[in-house]
Amino acid sequence: MKLVLATHNQGKVQELQAIISAALPNVELVGYDGPEPVEDGTSFLANALIKARAAHELTGLPAIADDSGLAVEILGGSPGIFTAIWAGGKDNVANRQLLLAQLRDIAAEHRAASFVCTIAMVDDQGERSFSAVWPGSIAFEERGTHGHGYDPVFIPEGFEVTAAELEPEIKNALSHRAQAVSSLIEYLASL
Repeated sequence: MKLVLATHNQGKVQELQAIISAALPNVELVGYDGPEPVEDGTSFLANALIKARAAHELTGLPAIADDSGLAVEILGGSPGIFTAIWAGGKDNVANRQLLLAQLRDIAAEHRAASFVCTIAMVDDQGERSFSAVWPGSIAFEERGTHGHGYDPVFIPEGFEVTAAELEPEIKNALSHRAQAVSSLIEYLASL
């Protein structure tokens, strides 16, 4: 089965390819090089569907897309759907620095956060979605060199290290994206 992965984010492409191909070697992920649709949805699901619909329409192939982000409890769930542009642009370093500055005076017990991921799949049979949450908290400083995005400031629940300090294999088994992909894989295996 051939699936279009509707993202231009190479970090996501590599992460999803590693997870899906290990479980379903008969599923081939192909990249999406079409225009990026305007993500004007008000939820992770709405934005994932916008991307998956666009990729399916352009290629005619089953398409998957994810929308994911960081929800910080004390910030009312922000940055949420604005995670990638929190500091005004798609600059991971600036986004992390702004978040750390916003939480500078917040005690450890009030730094709860979760990574959220929703994957949408669109094909000729309809639309489906798969969601997951990875709970944790926000560190006081950036640590680690693995991963991407907010990984250097996110401490997964049950750990004392950031997601960027985890070996990629461990993160890929535990992350919000891994959990949502696991549900997608179960669905694809049933076809």
